[in-house]
Amino acid sequence: MKKKKDEVKVEQTTVEEPVVEATEIDLEKARLLDENTKLNDKVLRLSAEMQNMRRRTDEEISKMLKYEGESFIVSLLDTIDNFERAISLDDTNLDDEVSKFLSGFKMIYSKLIDLLKEQGVTEIDCLHKNFDANLMEAVMTEKVEGFDTNIVIDVMRKGYLYKDKVIRHAMVKVAE
Repeated sequence: MKKKKDEVKVEQTTVEEPVVEATEIDLEKARLLDENTKLNDKVLRLSAEMQNMRRRTDEEISKMLKYEGESFIVSLLDTIDNFERAISLDDTNLDDEVSKFLSGFKMIYSKLIDLLKEQGVTEIDCLHKNFDANLMEAVMTEKVEGFDTNIVIDVMRKGYLYKDKVIRHAMVKVAE
């Protein structure tokens, strides 16, 4: 007797994967692309904002450094005015001792003016010029023959520029 070989029949079973519709994958892909685009846009905006902030900060620092001595110079201008008043006394007939004393004032005054010029301070030249409201302050007007309208006929207080900035307007009398 012949033995039949035991036949073992192996059935192949396939594991069925869940059917994912292509549309779900496409939707997820689109969502991720949209999120990626938004994040890239956010990074670009933040980068631009950082560059703008850095530029503004650099401009503010350079402006501060450019005009760093302004408050000191403005406070010194009153002292310059006082020196000019004292020196103007030398034009009157004073005795020799007072005249010698005022010559010392003149030396100090000229040294102060030289120091201010080195720092970029210049006097606003306005006598017999057209009135300019950006540089001058008209405190009086007067009808004067020989002068056209809006011509500065007297400077009552000198004005000064510090580099390219007006730090004190000139007080002037203007012809009507």
